[in-house]
Amino acid sequence: MWLLFRTLRKEIRETVPGTDPYSPQTKESFIYSVWHDSMLIPTFGGKHRRSVALTSQHTDGSMVAHVLRLVGMSTVRGSTSRITAGAIRELIKTAENRHLVITPDGPRGPRREMSVGIAYLASRTGSAIVPTAFSCSRCWKIKGSWTELVIPKPFSKVYLLLATPYHVAAKLDSASLEEAKIGLQKEMDKINEAAEKLVSRKIC
Repeated sequence: MWLLFRTLRKEIRETVPGTDPYSPQTKESFIYSVWHDSMLIPTFGGKHRRSVALTSQHTDGSMVAHVLRLVGMSTVRGSTSRITAGAIRELIKTAENRHLVITPDGPRGPRREMSVGIAYLASRTGSAIVPTAFSCSRCWKIKGSWTELVIPKPFSKVYLLLATPYHVAAKLDSASLEEAKIGLQKEMDKINEAAEKLVSRKIC
């Protein structure tokens, strides 16, 4: 993967300056929302400086956690649909000075459908959520049980888009968290549509 990504032409587009997780100039801590099928691109898209990813407690989550550690990312085990109280406390403490990376449709889908867990974390940590999207001029798609894994082809152009930070009010109740989830889904859909328009044909 490292060799493959060295061949790519990558372009990061920030809607709001100061949201690039790879940049040492980004001082604020954010929660980055990444669809499960796109996770390889942000994993190998740049140098991770202070990012922590939430990974599942299943066997495949162990493999993902190992890969993330190799690229410089710490991990917390759990998922946005089922997470222990201990993991929540760890994430809240981590968010004080590090970025959180969440796949809100993982680990079992449905594909690109937002779970309420990421809104809950934002409400409890005070960190804004940055919706992300990724597209590439040419790619492979590896089919899984409920989604696909997008892998850019060598020497292709890859876009990494960062939307305006999405703020969730503190200590929301269940009904309000559902409303926040719906709003975040719309923002993710919007930034993904923008990413797809940057390539000559719809890929991701």
